[in-house]
Amino acid sequence: MASVNFRLRSKANKNVAIKVYLSTGRNNLIELNTGFTINPKDWSDTTNRPKQNTDTNKQLFNELKKLDSYIFNNLNTDLSKGVLIDKFWLQNQINECFKRVEKIDSGLLKNHIQYIIDNANTRKIVGSPKIGISESRIKGYETFKKIIEDYEKKSLKKQIHLLDINKSFVDKFINWLINSKHYSKNYAGKQIDNLKTVCLDASKMEIQTNPYIKQIQGFTEPNDERFIVTLSFDELEQIRTCNKLTNEAHINARKWILIGCEIGQRGGDLLNITRENIRYKGGRMYLDLIQQKTKKSVTIGIINPHVIDILENEFPYKVSSQKLNEHIKKVCQLAEINEIVEGKKLNPNAKKENPESMRKIRGFYPKWELVTSHTFRRSFATNYYKKIPTAVLIGITGHSKESLFLDYINKSEDKDANADLFMQFYEQLNKDKAPELKVIKNGTND
Repeated sequence: MASVNFRLRSKANKNVAIKVYLSTGRNNLIELNTGFTINPKDWSDTTNRPKQNTDTNKQLFNELKKLDSYIFNNLNTDLSKGVLIDKFWLQNQINECFKRVEKIDSGLLKNHIQYIIDNANTRKIVGSPKIGISESRIKGYETFKKIIEDYEKKSLKKQIHLLDINKSFVDKFINWLINSKHYSKNYAGKQIDNLKTVCLDASKMEIQTNPYIKQIQGFTEPNDERFIVTLSFDELEQIRTCNKLTNEAHINARKWILIGCEIGQRGGDLLNITRENIRYKGGRMYLDLIQQKTKKSVTIGIINPHVIDILENEFPYKVSSQKLNEHIKKVCQLAEINEIVEGKKLNPNAKKENPESMRKIRGFYPKWELVTSHTFRRSFATNYYKKIPTAVLIGITGHSKESLFLDYINKSEDKDANADLFMQFYEQLNKDKAPELKVIKNGTND
């Protein structure tokens, strides 16, 4: 049977620390400082509590009584959930009971995440001579820290130390991300990638970590669970020629759709382009930009006459990604992009005050309901795949290798198609060459 009690470890004639010890049976005893002190002459060995001989000691008696109840209440709850009861759990109970500010501990997972955030502008970027991680990556770490804090508070009831991160911890964390938080498998997999990155970074700084961290592996959802929403060339023409757009915001959004599906960039990079990104060479238009996420310098040749006209004469004004996503859905609805397709859409009954309801639901919907600014980039890659050499497309989208590009558009490598494309270009290359004349010897010296 579990028990909570208090004691002093010294009889010195001065204030000494009051210890709390928790016994959960089978010789499992945990002892920590409560943060309170008392002179041993004011301590009762009979009750193991302060004597109530002064107002100060009466207050101290009540504080320990409060802590006793707080530990017992949470102990019963957490034991029923199978939560590990250890010194970290007990320390967390003491801190939460008295609303104490935690001391910085480099061994805590969330503290090392904060360390990375605080030093973001001087962090070395792997594979690059530059330093400083991107704003989007910083936001990713900030979100990851909130997820960890949520897991500590709602599930573990304790702080996570880097030494805690073993296989059992990772398995339970994945289960919580997918089955309790209802995150998509892709999003959950990214958080596991973040966990490994933070742990390895701490290990490089000689902070003690669990050896298992090197075996942590992220994951993505299976191809049969991925739903790639794209706009075909025919659908883009429907959008371009739609005469139902009267709202200025919708007309502006249509311009972004047509540009976005022709340049293959992420939404943030798309909305950041200006006329300054445009240059001309030999009468042709080029668009130069540096991708925010990868820091890659990309050049796109613009040849679609409608897009050239927009960029030269009707350049769209910038809007937020959120507003753009709202407007492009309306544009696609008015353009009758109504094909019923399978995909995932935010729960229509979701409430901001209930984060657990803010999840996407798999189903069949009119395509316009599923279109987002990310559809532009995927449409570009899908529409031009097998029409333009993959290496050229990768140079524009910024994918580091072909396998990632194919995974992005949910395609497997087609070796025959690659061979066909090679022969097509070879024939084109050699079609204008004159046949070579061969000299045949007639067997004489003439």
